Amino acid sequence: MTGQPVIILKEGTERSRDRDARRSNMMAAQVISEVLKTTLGPRGMDKMLIDSLGDITITSDGATVLNEIDVQHPAAKMLIEVAKTQDDEVGDGTTTAVIFAGELLKKAGDLLEDNIHPSVIISGYRKAASKALEALEKLSMDVDIGDLDTMMKLSNTSMRSKIVSSERDHLSKIAIEAVAQIVEERDGGVIADVDNIQIVKKEGKSLGETQLIRGIIIDKEAVHDAMPKKIEDARIALIDVALEVEKTEFDAEIRIRSPDSIKAFLDKEAEMLQKMVGQVVDSGANVLFAQKGIDDVAQSLLAKKGILAARRVKKSDMEKLAKATGARMISNLSDLKEADLGSCETVDERKIGDDKMIFVEGCSDPKAVAIFIRAGLERMIDEAERSLNDALCVIADVTETPKMVAGGGSIEVELSKVARAYAPQEGGREQLAIEAFADALEIIPRTLAENAGLDTLDTMVAIRSAHDKKKGVAMGVNVFGEGVIDMLKEGVVEPTVVKKQAIESAVDVASMILRIDDVVAATSPDMGGGPPGGMPDMDEEM
Repeated sequence: MTGQPVIILKEGTERSRDRDARRSNMMAAQVISEVLKTTLGPRGMDKMLIDSLGDITITSDGATVLNEIDVQHPAAKMLIEVAKTQDDEVGDGTTTAVIFAGELLKKAGDLLEDNIHPSVIISGYRKAASKALEALEKLSMDVDIGDLDTMMKLSNTSMRSKIVSSERDHLSKIAIEAVAQIVEERDGGVIADVDNIQIVKKEGKSLGETQLIRGIIIDKEAVHDAMPKKIEDARIALIDVALEVEKTEFDAEIRIRSPDSIKAFLDKEAEMLQKMVGQVVDSGANVLFAQKGIDDVAQSLLAKKGILAARRVKKSDMEKLAKATGARMISNLSDLKEADLGSCETVDERKIGDDKMIFVEGCSDPKAVAIFIRAGLERMIDEAERSLNDALCVIADVTETPKMVAGGGSIEVELSKVARAYAPQEGGREQLAIEAFADALEIIPRTLAENAGLDTLDTMVAIRSAHDKKKGVAMGVNVFGEGVIDMLKEGVVEPTVVKKQAIESAVDVASMILRIDDVVAATSPDMGGGPPGGMPDMDEEM
C-alpha cells in the first residue's frame, strides 16, 4: 500500500507456479519413465550403471536401475519411490509401474493443454483405475499352487527379460522348491515370507550349478583347527551369549602381590570357562553357533570334546538356523537343555574358492532354506541374485493370492478396451481423462513391440483386432516373431497381484504430481545459489 515491496521468502528462494511447476514435475517423471522403457520385455536392453567409486552394475531390473542412479529432481524421486513400493510389496513389475505412470502424466499434459482442470483428470483416472481393477479381477484365472507346470510358467515369465534367461528352467525349479518349503499357515491364510530364504553368492563353477540347500549356509569357519570339519547327525546349540569371561561394567583394579595370586586368578578364569563349556557338553550338543565371541581357552576345550563351533554369526543367520533346524536361541547357558537343540543330517565345513563356509544340510522340515548361487563372473552372480529374487517374489505372490493373468501386454489391451467402453457412461470432461487412461495402458504392448524391433503401428492394429474377438483376451505381442500370439499357449503368465499393484501405484503417483501447482525451492548454503533438484531449469539439468 505504501509502494514498498513485502519480502516473504528468503533471499535466493525460487518459486514456480501453475503451468511451469506442473510442466517441470511432469517432464522429470517422464524422463525417468523413458530411462526404463528400453528394459521392458524379453528383447529389452540392459543398463550399465557406474557409481562414484567406479563400481559397475549391469542389469535390466527396473528397481535396481532406479536404486543405483542418483536423481535430484523431487518429482523424479517420487517416481523412484513408486518403483520401491512395487518392489517391496510384490517384488516384480517395477518397470511396468514406472512406464505406465510416465505415460499417464504424458497424456495428462495433453489434457492440460486443452484447459482441462487437474482435479477432473485425477477424478477420471481414479474412476478408470477402479473399473480396470474390477475387470482385472474378473479376467484373472485361478492357480493351483501344486501344479508345477503352471508355477514354472509364472517363474519363467519373470526371468525372460534377464541375462540369466538361458538357465531360467533350472532357477525356476529352485525358486518353486524354496518357496514351497517356507510356506506357513497363519490366521487362516497362507504366508510365504521370502526373507526366510537365504541367498549366498560365490564365484566359480557355472550358473547351472546353483543349488538349493535344505538348511542354511554360514559364511564362517570353525574357530579352532582341531575341531572336526564334518559332523553327522548334528545336534545344534544356538547361543547369543559370549563364551568369555565378562569384563566389569566399571573400571576395576586388582592388586596382586604374589605369583600364587596370579595363578589363582588365572585358574578361576579357566574354571569359569570350563563350566560354560561343560554346560554345552551336558546338553548333548556337538555343534555350537554363537552370536558373540568364544574365548581361546573355550575354543580349545570345545575342540577336545569334538564340538564344531563358529562365533560371531550374524543375527539374521541365527534366526534362520533356528527356523531350519528347530533349535531355540539361548541367552543364558544355564538354561541350555537337550530340548533346545536343533538337528540336521550334516554340518560340514567346506572350502569354496579362497574362503571356508559351514553348510548346515539335511534338515527334516526346514522353515528357512538357502540358495547357493554359482557363476564364473561377479556381474552374472549379481544379476542371478536379482533374477532369483524376482522369481521368488512371484512364486510367493501366487502362493498367497493364487490368481494369474496372461502376459505379453494382453491384459493391458483388454483393460484398455474395458476403460474405453466405460468412458461414455461418465460423459463430460472426465470421459476424456478415462480415454487417456485407456490409451496410457497400451504403452506396455507398444513398448514391448518397440523393444523387439517390430512395427508398433501394425502390432497395435493386430492386437486390438484380436481383442475385439471373443477368444482374443490372451492375445499379446509376439516379440520373437511378428504380429500377435496367444500368451496362455506360450506359457507367458503373470500374478494378478503384480498388475494390480502396478496400476494402483502408477495412478497414485500421477495424481500426486498433478495436484502440485506451486513449487517453492529453498537455496541451501552448499548449493552455490541454485535451487535443489535442477528447478526450475529442469530441462537443462535433464
